[in-house]
Amino acid sequence: MTPGIITETELNQTRWRLRLGIIVFVIGFLSPLLIPLVTASELPTKWKAIISGCLAVGIPELFSVIAIAIMGKPGFNYIKERFFGFLKKYGPADRVSRTRYRIGLVMFLLPIFFGWLAPYAPHLLPGYEAHRFFVNLIGDMMFVSSLFVLGGNFWDKVQALFIHGATAKFPEPSSI
Repeated sequence: MTPGIITETELNQTRWRLRLGIIVFVIGFLSPLLIPLVTASELPTKWKAIISGCLAVGIPELFSVIAIAIMGKPGFNYIKERFFGFLKKYGPADRVSRTRYRIGLVMFLLPIFFGWLAPYAPHLLPGYEAHRFFVNLIGDMMFVSSLFVLGGNFWDKVQALFIHGATAKFPEPSSI
């Protein structure tokens, strides 16, 4: 057997482990969806709380570790490469046009402004009281979407807020 060359048996075994690992990972990731079934059951309240807490916090993480152990290092690296490849392909661009950046800033700041204003003056926002959940949901979706519209360089600006020694570098007036 030549080192570095994978045999057909090893390839089939790797595929099997990869598929099983993905199934375990997905089951763990979806486990919080069982919480409504637990809360609707006839179990005592104490047990409902314990099981629901495990389904929300412990089981997804545990299943992730088990999935990685099943897949092994090559399987985990394969999944990681595919995931980050997807993000790189469909994630935010590094540089965006001026118009796109301005639209992104409006999308970024509007939910923050309304989130600040709503508790103090809900009467100033038409329809807010009647549709509070949907207005907040739309604001949250707009905020998250703005991070993609603003582009990758915006993340550097946000990161600089948390670095003590970071300074702003403004473009030359001729390029504005």
